[in-house]
Amino acid sequence: MPDQPSDAAPVVDLWSLEPPAAAPAAGPADAPAEGAPVDQVAAPRRSRRSAHEARTDWRLGGRTVYRWREGLLAVALISLGAAVLLGALVAAVWDSPWAAASAIVIVWIGMLLPIAWAFTRSRPIGLLRLRALDVLYGLVLGALLRTTQGWLEGLDGTPALLPTLVQVDGSLPLSTVAFDVVAPVLVAPVVEEFFFRGVLLVALYTVLRRPFGKFAAGLAAALVSTALFVLMHGISSVGDVSAVVSLSLLGMVCALLVLLTGRIWAAVLVHAVYNASYVALGLLAGAMT
Repeated sequence: MPDQPSDAAPVVDLWSLEPPAAAPAAGPADAPAEGAPVDQVAAPRRSRRSAHEARTDWRLGGRTVYRWREGLLAVALISLGAAVLLGALVAAVWDSPWAAASAIVIVWIGMLLPIAWAFTRSRPIGLLRLRALDVLYGLVLGALLRTTQGWLEGLDGTPALLPTLVQVDGSLPLSTVAFDVVAPVLVAPVVEEFFFRGVLLVALYTVLRRPFGKFAAGLAAALVSTALFVLMHGISSVGDVSAVVSLSLLGMVCALLVLLTGRIWAAVLVHAVYNASYVALGLLAGAMT
């Protein structure tokens, strides 16, 4: 009969069928492009940040040194030049025993202003880290540089003289303690290293890294910061050839430490030990006399 199913057509129980599971809704990022097949599922969009490794060092660039570029270099150089000129003017015009010390303070203020301005804008990642190895660098390299300085002074055939500190009635006056003991050991290394090997070196390296490469940028930053470091000391105090060579070695060693480690505290400690050994020799000479 026509209303009976044939053997070729199986019986289907409509009540046992279940509706198909709904496919997850596609978001805007997963929507297929115009003209693409409807059944083609777009691959999830990869985050731009995940495509690059996170920068953990200022030498790799990034947003922490984005503002440490030409503008900071200009401000730092102008501030240093104005402070050196003003300090020299004060030392030449002001007839006072405090004139030389005041000139040094003026130069330090000229360094501190761009340092403060730079670190309020951003902090280069990794620059302020401190490791135990930095202390070892400071002790060994600082003592070695001071020994080299004494050896250079004796190359002319005369033995190097011990430094002397001003004494009054067999004791150190307060001015000597402040400006010849405390300031060279605690103040000068921090201010000068943060300016020359912090602000100047990092900013110059950041400017030159992309157009010239890491090696050329590091070499130029080390040479320029060292030259300005020696020039600043040459203007504020008259020295011989051995003093210029010793300061150049100190500047280059500190610059290389910052470039190779990415940290500044090793350079600060080398500078502090270098100055502290000079003060210690002066105190020893005073005790012997």
